[in-house]
Amino acid sequence: MATAERTVRAGDVVLVGRAASVQFAGPAGFAFRVVDVDVRPTYEGWVWLDGYQLDHRGHPALRRRIFVREAGLRRPQPRQP
Repeated sequence: MATAERTVRAGDVVLVGRAASVQFAGPAGFAFRVVDVDVRPTYEGWVWLDGYQLDHRGHPALRRRIFVREAGLRRPQPRQP
């Protein structure tokens, strides 16, 4: 177990899909607003996140605690004006 520096922080919105964990292997994955990142050590490269699964409008739909591979999280593309 290593204590690598985290790249995801409270307030971030990330896209969660199969690359983050096989349990999220749905067709499109989902957007997730991070409320808290558990700092306790776990398997290298993996992290527990607390936050909200967002609906298609970006509104909180479901409070969740998820265990994901941090390198598998993606950042949403900025919207074009």
